[in-house]
Amino acid sequence: MQQDLGCWLKLQHTPGISLALFHKLLGHFGSAAGACNAGASELTQLGLTRNTIEHLHKDGAAESVEAALRWSQQPLNHILTLADSGYPPLLKAIHYPPPLLYVKGRHEVMCEPQLAVVGSRNPSRGGEETAHAFASHMARAGLVITSGLALGIDGAAHRGALDAKGATIGVMATGIDRIYPARHRKLAESIIETGALVTEFPLGTEPLPELFPQRNRIISGLAYGVLVVEAAERSGSLITAHYAMEQAREVFAIPGSLHNPMARGCHRLIRQGAKLVESVEHILEELAPQLSDRLRMETAAAAAPQEKVPELDPDYQSLLQFIDYDPVSIDQMVERSGLPARSISSMLLILELQGLIRAETGGRYCRVR
Repeated sequence: MQQDLGCWLKLQHTPGISLALFHKLLGHFGSAAGACNAGASELTQLGLTRNTIEHLHKDGAAESVEAALRWSQQPLNHILTLADSGYPPLLKAIHYPPPLLYVKGRHEVMCEPQLAVVGSRNPSRGGEETAHAFASHMARAGLVITSGLALGIDGAAHRGALDAKGATIGVMATGIDRIYPARHRKLAESIIETGALVTEFPLGTEPLPELFPQRNRIISGLAYGVLVVEAAERSGSLITAHYAMEQAREVFAIPGSLHNPMARGCHRLIRQGAKLVESVEHILEELAPQLSDRLRMETAAAAAPQEKVPELDPDYQSLLQFIDYDPVSIDQMVERSGLPARSISSMLLILELQGLIRAETGGRYCRVR
Protein backbone atom coordinates (compact mmCIF):
# COMPACT_ATOMS: atom_id res chain seq x y z
CA MET A 1 0.00 0.00 0.00
CA GLN A 2 2.78 2.44 0.92
CA GLN A 3 4.58 1.51 -2.30
CA ASP A 4 1.47 2.32 -4.37
CA LEU A 5 0.99 5.62 -2.50
CA GLY A 6 4.65 6.39 -3.14
CA CYS A 7 4.03 6.20 -6.89
CA TRP A 8 1.14 8.66 -6.65
CA LEU A 9 3.27 11.04 -4.62
CA LYS A 10 6.18 10.64 -7.01
CA LEU A 11 4.04 11.72 -9.96
CA GLN A 12 2.72 14.70 -8.00
CA HIS A 13 6.19 15.86 -6.99
CA THR A 14 7.78 15.49 -10.41
CA PRO A 15 8.22 18.93 -12.05
CA GLY A 16 6.47 19.17 -15.40
CA ILE A 17 3.55 16.85 -14.57
CA SER A 18 0.53 19.13 -14.50
CA LEU A 19 -2.92 18.16 -13.24
CA ALA A 20 -4.08 17.49 -16.80
CA LEU A 21 -0.98 15.42 -17.59
CA PHE A 22 -1.38 13.47 -14.35
CA HIS A 23 -4.88 12.46 -15.45
CA LYS A 24 -3.63 11.63 -18.94
CA LEU A 25 -1.02 9.28 -17.48
CA LEU A 26 -3.58 7.58 -15.22
CA GLY A 27 -5.96 7.14 -18.14
CA HIS A 28 -3.27 5.65 -20.37
CA PHE A 29 -1.53 3.33 -17.90
CA GLY A 30 -4.45 2.61 -15.58
CA SER A 31 -2.42 3.22 -12.42
CA ALA A 32 0.22 5.48 -10.91
CA ALA A 33 2.65 2.56 -10.68
CA GLY A 34 2.24 1.88 -14.39
CA ALA A 35 3.10 5.47 -15.21
CA CYS A 36 6.15 5.52 -12.93
CA ASN A 37 7.52 2.30 -14.45
CA ALA A 38 6.85 3.22 -18.10
CA GLY A 39 9.65 3.58 -20.62
CA ALA A 40 10.99 6.90 -21.84
CA SER A 41 9.71 6.52 -25.41
CA GLU A 42 6.13 5.87 -24.31
CA LEU A 43 6.22 8.77 -21.86
CA THR A 44 7.58 11.06 -24.57
CA GLN A 45 4.64 10.17 -26.81
CA LEU A 46 2.30 11.22 -24.02
CA GLY A 47 3.84 14.68 -23.81
CA LEU A 48 6.49 14.42 -21.08
CA THR A 49 9.73 16.32 -21.72
CA ARG A 50 13.12 14.69 -21.42
CA ASN A 51 13.88 16.61 -18.21
CA THR A 52 10.58 15.47 -16.65
CA ILE A 53 11.23 11.84 -17.61
CA GLU A 54 14.78 11.97 -16.23
CA HIS A 55 13.51 13.45 -12.99
CA LEU A 56 10.84 10.74 -12.73
CA HIS A 57 13.24 7.87 -13.46
CA LYS A 58 16.04 9.21 -11.27
CA ASP A 59 13.66 9.44 -8.33
CA GLY A 60 14.48 13.11 -7.87
CA ALA A 61 11.42 13.58 -5.63
CA ALA A 62 12.46 10.89 -3.13
CA GLU A 63 12.93 13.28 -0.19
CA SER A 64 9.53 15.01 -0.55
CA VAL A 65 7.80 11.66 -1.13
CA GLU A 66 9.33 10.21 2.03
CA ALA A 67 8.30 13.28 4.02
CA ALA A 68 4.69 12.90 2.83
CA LEU A 69 4.69 9.17 3.65
CA ARG A 70 5.97 9.91 7.16
CA TRP A 71 3.30 12.58 7.60
CA SER A 72 0.55 10.14 6.56
CA GLN A 73 1.58 7.69 9.29
CA GLN A 74 0.88 10.17 12.08
CA PRO A 75 -2.47 10.11 13.97
CA LEU A 76 -5.40 11.81 12.19
CA ASN A 77 -3.33 12.23 8.99
CA HIS A 78 -4.46 10.65 5.72
CA ILE A 79 -3.54 10.78 2.05
CA LEU A 80 -6.30 9.58 -0.25
CA THR A 81 -5.84 8.82 -3.94
CA LEU A 82 -8.40 8.53 -6.71
CA ALA A 83 -8.03 4.75 -6.42
CA ASP A 84 -9.03 4.67 -2.73
CA SER A 85 -12.53 3.53 -1.76
CA GLY A 86 -12.69 6.38 0.77
CA TYR A 87 -12.24 9.07 -1.89
CA PRO A 88 -15.39 11.27 -1.85
CA PRO A 89 -17.60 10.14 -4.79
CA LEU A 90 -19.07 13.56 -5.57
CA LEU A 91 -15.61 15.08 -5.89
CA LYS A 92 -14.42 12.16 -7.99
CA ALA A 93 -17.11 12.98 -10.57
CA ILE A 94 -15.89 16.53 -11.35
CA HIS A 95 -13.66 17.50 -14.26
CA TYR A 96 -10.04 16.84 -13.28
CA PRO A 97 -10.56 15.81 -9.64
CA PRO A 98 -7.48 16.04 -7.41
CA PRO A 99 -5.39 12.86 -7.82
CA LEU A 100 -4.40 13.10 -4.14
CA LEU A 101 -6.08 14.58 -1.09
CA TYR A 102 -4.16 15.38 2.09
CA VAL A 103 -6.62 15.14 4.98
CA LYS A 104 -6.26 15.89 8.67
CA GLY A 105 -9.13 14.76 10.90
CA ARG A 106 -12.05 12.46 10.08
CA HIS A 107 -11.63 11.77 6.37
CA GLU A 108 -14.93 9.87 6.24
CA VAL A 109 -16.95 13.10 6.66
CA MET A 110 -16.02 14.01 3.09
CA CYS A 111 -18.39 11.27 1.92
CA GLU A 112 -21.32 12.63 3.94
CA PRO A 113 -23.92 15.09 2.55
CA GLN A 114 -22.49 18.60 2.47
CA LEU A 115 -23.51 22.19 1.88
CA ALA A 116 -20.78 24.66 0.97
CA VAL A 117 -21.16 28.13 2.53
CA VAL A 118 -18.95 30.86 1.08
CA GLY A 119 -18.80 34.64 0.88
CA SER A 120 -16.84 37.81 1.43
CA ARG A 121 -13.70 38.05 3.55
CA ASN A 122 -14.94 41.47 4.65
CA PRO A 123 -18.65 40.96 5.31
CA SER A 124 -21.08 43.12 7.19
CA ARG A 125 -21.95 42.15 10.73
CA GLY A 126 -25.33 40.99 9.49
CA GLY A 127 -23.66 38.87 6.82
CA GLU A 128 -21.50 37.07 9.37
CA GLU A 129 -24.51 36.48 11.61
CA THR A 130 -26.50 35.14 8.67
CA ALA A 131 -23.71 32.75 7.65
CA HIS A 132 -23.37 31.51 11.23
CA ALA A 133 -27.13 31.04 11.63
CA PHE A 134 -27.62 29.24 8.31
CA ALA A 135 -24.62 26.95 8.91
CA SER A 136 -25.80 26.18 12.44
CA HIS A 137 -29.32 25.22 11.34
CA MET A 138 -28.12 23.22 8.34
CA ALA A 139 -25.67 21.33 10.56
CA ARG A 140 -28.51 20.45 12.92
CA ALA A 141 -30.48 19.22 9.92
CA GLY A 142 -27.72 16.71 9.19
CA LEU A 143 -25.49 18.44 6.65
CA VAL A 144 -21.72 18.80 6.90
CA ILE A 145 -20.76 22.45 6.32
CA THR A 146 -17.89 22.95 3.86
CA SER A 147 -15.99 26.19 3.37
CA GLY A 148 -12.55 27.62 2.68
CA LEU A 149 -11.20 28.49 6.15
CA ALA A 150 -10.89 32.15 5.10
CA LEU A 151 -11.74 35.19 7.19
CA GLY A 152 -15.28 36.55 7.16
CA ILE A 153 -18.13 34.37 5.89
CA ASP A 154 -16.03 31.19 5.73
CA GLY A 155 -15.00 31.46 9.35
CA ALA A 156 -18.54 32.27 10.45
CA ALA A 157 -19.88 29.22 8.61
CA HIS A 158 -17.32 26.90 10.20
CA ARG A 159 -18.11 28.29 13.67
CA GLY A 160 -21.85 27.99 13.08
CA ALA A 161 -21.50 24.28 12.36
CA LEU A 162 -19.22 23.75 15.36
CA ASP A 163 -21.55 25.66 17.70
CA ALA A 164 -24.36 23.34 16.56
CA LYS A 165 -22.17 20.31 17.45
CA GLY A 166 -22.01 19.46 13.76
CA ALA A 167 -19.15 18.60 11.42
CA THR A 168 -17.42 21.02 9.09
CA ILE A 169 -14.71 20.71 6.43
CA GLY A 170 -12.07 23.35 5.75
CA VAL A 171 -10.69 23.20 2.20
CA MET A 172 -7.25 24.78 2.05
CA ALA A 173 -5.26 26.46 -0.73
CA THR A 174 -1.97 25.62 1.00
CA GLY A 175 -0.16 22.54 2.19
CA ILE A 176 -1.97 20.77 5.02
CA ASP A 177 0.86 21.90 7.33
CA ARG A 178 0.35 25.61 6.54
CA ILE A 179 -2.71 27.09 8.25
CA TYR A 180 -3.81 30.24 6.43
CA PRO A 181 -4.74 32.73 7.70
CA ALA A 182 -2.66 32.15 10.83
CA ARG A 183 -5.36 33.64 13.07
CA HIS A 184 -7.56 30.65 12.20
CA ARG A 185 -5.18 28.16 13.77
CA LYS A 186 -7.46 27.53 16.77
CA LEU A 187 -10.47 27.27 14.46
CA ALA A 188 -8.60 24.71 12.38
CA GLU A 189 -7.85 22.67 15.51
CA SER A 190 -11.55 22.69 16.41
CA ILE A 191 -12.54 21.61 12.90
CA ILE A 192 -10.25 18.58 13.09
CA GLU A 193 -12.03 17.26 16.20
CA THR A 194 -15.33 16.49 14.42
CA GLY A 195 -14.58 17.22 10.76
CA ALA A 196 -11.52 17.59 8.58
CA LEU A 197 -9.05 19.87 6.88
CA VAL A 198 -8.32 18.92 3.28
CA THR A 199 -6.08 20.10 0.45
CA GLU A 200 -4.75 18.79 -2.84
CA PHE A 201 -1.46 20.65 -2.49
CA PRO A 202 1.77 19.01 -1.23
CA LEU A 203 3.24 19.66 2.21
CA GLY A 204 4.88 23.05 2.52
CA THR A 205 2.84 24.75 -0.21
CA GLU A 206 2.55 28.46 0.57
CA PRO A 207 -0.67 30.54 0.06
CA LEU A 208 -0.08 31.72 -3.52
CA PRO A 209 -2.92 33.77 -5.12
CA GLU A 210 -3.28 31.46 -8.13
CA LEU A 211 -3.99 28.44 -5.92
CA PHE A 212 -7.21 29.80 -4.39
CA PRO A 213 -9.37 29.58 -7.54
CA GLN A 214 -8.09 26.03 -8.08
CA ARG A 215 -9.03 25.21 -4.47
CA ASN A 216 -12.56 26.53 -5.00
CA ARG A 217 -13.53 23.70 -7.38
CA ILE A 218 -12.99 21.29 -4.46
CA ILE A 219 -15.29 23.28 -2.16
CA SER A 220 -18.12 23.04 -4.69
CA GLY A 221 -17.18 19.53 -5.81
CA LEU A 222 -17.56 18.05 -2.34
CA ALA A 223 -21.03 19.49 -1.77
CA TYR A 224 -24.56 19.01 -3.05
CA GLY A 225 -24.99 22.77 -3.16
CA VAL A 226 -23.24 26.09 -2.59
CA LEU A 227 -24.74 28.95 -0.56
CA VAL A 228 -23.29 32.42 -1.19
CA VAL A 229 -24.07 34.75 1.70
CA GLU A 230 -22.32 38.02 0.76
CA ALA A 231 -20.07 38.64 -2.21
CA ALA A 232 -18.81 41.63 -4.16
CA GLU A 233 -19.05 41.66 -7.95
CA ARG A 234 -15.42 40.52 -8.20
CA SER A 235 -15.25 37.81 -5.60
CA GLY A 236 -13.66 34.40 -5.25
CA SER A 237 -17.01 33.19 -3.98
CA LEU A 238 -18.44 33.74 -7.47
CA ILE A 239 -15.71 31.46 -8.84
CA THR A 240 -16.89 28.77 -6.43
CA ALA A 241 -20.49 29.33 -7.51
CA HIS A 242 -19.59 29.08 -11.20
CA TYR A 243 -17.68 25.86 -10.57
CA ALA A 244 -20.82 24.59 -8.84
CA MET A 245 -22.92 25.42 -11.89
CA GLU A 246 -20.46 23.57 -14.14
CA GLN A 247 -20.56 20.60 -11.78
CA ALA A 248 -24.40 20.52 -11.84
CA ARG A 249 -24.60 21.47 -8.16
CA GLU A 250 -27.34 23.63 -6.66
CA VAL A 251 -26.39 27.30 -6.20
CA PHE A 252 -28.14 29.42 -3.58
CA ALA A 253 -27.72 33.14 -2.93
CA ILE A 254 -29.05 35.40 -0.18
CA PRO A 255 -30.24 38.78 -1.48
CA GLY A 256 -29.34 42.00 0.26
CA SER A 257 -29.77 45.74 0.16
CA LEU A 258 -29.38 47.47 -3.21
CA HIS A 259 -26.97 49.84 -1.46
CA ASN A 260 -24.74 47.09 -0.04
CA PRO A 261 -21.76 46.40 -2.37
CA MET A 262 -21.39 43.00 -0.70
CA ALA A 263 -24.82 42.01 -2.04
CA ARG A 264 -24.10 42.70 -5.69
CA GLY A 265 -22.38 39.38 -6.28
CA CYS A 266 -25.38 37.53 -4.87
CA HIS A 267 -27.78 39.55 -7.02
CA ARG A 268 -25.67 38.74 -10.07
CA LEU A 269 -25.85 35.03 -9.29
CA ILE A 270 -29.61 35.21 -8.88
CA ARG A 271 -29.89 36.84 -12.32
CA GLN A 272 -27.79 33.98 -13.68
CA GLY A 273 -30.11 31.35 -12.25
CA ALA A 274 -29.05 30.84 -8.64
CA LYS A 275 -31.93 30.16 -6.28
CA LEU A 276 -32.92 33.09 -4.09
CA VAL A 277 -32.85 32.03 -0.44
CA GLU A 278 -34.77 33.69 2.36
CA SER A 279 -34.87 30.81 4.86
CA VAL A 280 -33.23 27.50 5.69
CA GLU A 281 -36.34 25.72 4.47
CA HIS A 282 -35.71 26.93 0.93
CA ILE A 283 -32.39 25.05 0.87
CA LEU A 284 -33.77 21.92 2.52
CA GLU A 285 -36.62 21.75 0.04
CA GLU A 286 -34.30 22.03 -2.94
CA LEU A 287 -31.83 19.44 -1.65
CA ALA A 288 -34.44 16.96 -0.42
CA PRO A 289 -34.83 15.08 -3.76
CA GLN A 290 -31.07 14.54 -3.98
CA LEU A 291 -30.52 13.56 -0.37
CA SER A 292 -33.80 11.74 0.42
CA ASP A 293 -33.31 9.63 3.54
CA ARG A 294 -29.66 10.70 4.01
CA LEU A 295 -30.74 14.07 5.39
CA ARG A 296 -32.72 14.71 8.54
CA MET A 297 -35.41 17.07 7.30
CA GLU A 298 -36.30 18.80 10.55
CA THR A 299 -36.66 22.49 9.79
CA ALA A 300 -35.45 25.27 12.02
CA ALA A 301 -38.99 26.25 12.93
CA ALA A 302 -40.01 22.70 13.84
CA ALA A 303 -36.96 22.24 16.05
CA ALA A 304 -37.24 25.63 17.72
CA PRO A 305 -39.68 24.71 20.54
CA GLN A 306 -37.23 22.07 21.79
CA GLU A 307 -34.28 24.44 21.80
CA LYS A 308 -33.20 26.92 24.42
CA VAL A 309 -34.33 30.42 23.51
CA PRO A 310 -31.20 32.18 22.18
CA GLU A 311 -29.78 35.19 23.95
CA LEU A 312 -30.39 38.37 21.97
CA ASP A 313 -28.63 41.71 21.76
CA PRO A 314 -30.67 44.56 23.32
CA ASP A 315 -31.59 45.95 19.86
CA TYR A 316 -33.03 42.59 18.80
CA GLN A 317 -34.91 42.23 22.10
CA SER A 318 -36.34 45.71 21.65
CA LEU A 319 -37.52 45.00 18.10
CA LEU A 320 -39.07 41.68 19.16
CA GLN A 321 -41.28 43.55 21.64
CA PHE A 322 -42.90 45.39 18.73
CA ILE A 323 -43.74 42.24 16.76
CA ASP A 324 -47.08 40.70 17.64
CA TYR A 325 -48.39 37.18 17.22
CA ASP A 326 -50.68 38.78 14.64
CA PRO A 327 -48.74 39.76 11.48
CA VAL A 328 -47.30 43.28 11.36
CA SER A 329 -45.60 45.10 8.49
CA ILE A 330 -42.14 46.64 8.46
CA ASP A 331 -43.74 50.10 8.28
CA GLN A 332 -45.59 49.35 11.49
CA MET A 333 -42.35 48.21 13.14
CA VAL A 334 -40.62 51.41 12.02
CA GLU A 335 -43.44 53.47 13.52
CA ARG A 336 -43.46 51.53 16.78
CA SER A 337 -39.72 51.15 17.34
CA GLY A 338 -38.26 54.24 15.73
CA LEU A 339 -35.58 52.08 14.07
CA PRO A 340 -34.78 52.62 10.35
CA ALA A 341 -36.35 50.15 7.91
CA ARG A 342 -32.91 49.09 6.63
CA SER A 343 -31.79 48.00 10.10
CA ILE A 344 -35.09 46.25 10.79
CA SER A 345 -34.87 44.21 7.56
CA SER A 346 -31.44 42.87 8.54
CA MET A 347 -32.56 42.08 12.11
CA LEU A 348 -35.71 40.30 10.92
CA LEU A 349 -33.66 37.73 9.00
CA ILE A 350 -31.67 36.83 12.13
CA LEU A 351 -34.81 36.60 14.27
CA GLU A 352 -36.42 34.37 11.65
CA LEU A 353 -33.37 32.09 11.47
CA GLN A 354 -33.47 31.75 15.25
CA GLY A 355 -37.09 30.60 15.05
CA LEU A 356 -38.46 33.58 16.98
CA ILE A 357 -40.55 35.07 14.17
CA ARG A 358 -42.12 33.86 10.93
CA ALA A 359 -42.55 35.64 7.58
CA GLU A 360 -46.14 35.88 6.35
CA THR A 361 -47.59 36.96 3.02
CA GLY A 362 -47.44 40.62 2.05
CA GLY A 363 -44.08 41.22 3.70
CA ARG A 364 -45.46 40.94 7.23
CA TYR A 365 -44.04 39.11 10.25
CA CYS A 366 -45.41 37.55 13.41
CA ARG A 367 -44.04 36.11 16.66
CA VAL A 368 -43.56 32.34 16.88
CA ARG A 369 -42.65 32.15 20.55
